[in-house]
Amino acid sequence: MEENATETTPIPTMSSNTAAETILVGFDWGTNSSCIMASTTGSNDLLTNEIIPSIVGYAKEGLLEGILPSDKTVLFGKEALKYRIYCQLQRPMRNGVIDDLKSASDYAGHIKEHLPEGREYRAVIGVPARADQIARENVRTAVKGVFDKVILIPEPFLAALGYRDESRLKEDGYIDPVNNSLFIDIGAGSSDLCLVQGYYPQPDDQISIPYAGDAVDAELSKEILQKYPDSDLSIHSVIEIKEEHAYMGPQKSDIIVKKIIGGKPRTLDIGYEIGQSTLTLLDLIFEGVKQEIAKANPDSVPELLQNIVLTGGGSQIKNFAEVLQKMLEDDGYEQPKVRIIGENYKEFVAKGAMKAARAAKERQWQTLID
Repeated sequence: MEENATETTPIPTMSSNTAAETILVGFDWGTNSSCIMASTTGSNDLLTNEIIPSIVGYAKEGLLEGILPSDKTVLFGKEALKYRIYCQLQRPMRNGVIDDLKSASDYAGHIKEHLPEGREYRAVIGVPARADQIARENVRTAVKGVFDKVILIPEPFLAALGYRDESRLKEDGYIDPVNNSLFIDIGAGSSDLCLVQGYYPQPDDQISIPYAGDAVDAELSKEILQKYPDSDLSIHSVIEIKEEHAYMGPQKSDIIVKKIIGGKPRTLDIGYEIGQSTLTLLDLIFEGVKQEIAKANPDSVPELLQNIVLTGGGSQIKNFAEVLQKMLEDDGYEQPKVRIIGENYKEFVAKGAMKAARAAKERQWQTLID
């Protein structure tokens, strides 16, 4: 899931005259990791395609020289996590929206360092479904001085746009995710559901649930601590367990993990506890799906039921699609089909943002003024 995102090497296709050009950026700013893509206007070639953990590390006071690389006082992403015992770690985002404006601004400045040189920078940025005006204004404030113009678009819609394969639109049997679908984007801080039916979604087409991967982490940590009161696992250890073993469906009793606790190796039997930790998320998503289906035009529902798509880090929980589909069948929905967007889910929001940036009209761009 998102917590294990790593930075990747930029694609070295920069042209010699890039500095004189406008740079278009697709930015999926996630709670745990972010994906950025960039190209010049009029080009389909990516100059940047990276996934960077959404974390800022501020050096603790009193560190000796040489402890941190180049004696930096602020570290980002993978580097901040590597040196986390020497830093105060700060997540700019919580529940999918900016929680700390200073670290968000610092992180946005770090993102700028990963982009090619250009005359002007324009970014389409994904935001949670139904993000309010304050959340949107915080994004604009954080990226002032980094981007010159921005457009903010709901993340589930961008995921659908990124998932769309334009080369197959004329194929018989191809289900266009932008035409009539329900996208469920389960990130770290929020789970966003969005009806995508051929037009830009309105607020009423979307639901944002402030319960997602972070909440599952907290629940799993509580479950383990109840069974093993002396375990006191770090959140990083809990996340590792979740990412490897999390599942939905019939309870399992055969998941055994080995962890170092108090300097000694311990074996933990936590199959039941892992299953319990995902139950609330499943119930909330199921109720959200039913609410979204009820909003759709009745004539569109039969096709909509064939195109329910899970994305985001939470979509990687084992058996999620199968269990959710079975719940819908048992509730009386006719032949629903739930599928997962795939292991490369981290790229689709940014990819959709790039498509939106290339297609945007001049009047749609919002100019950021310092």
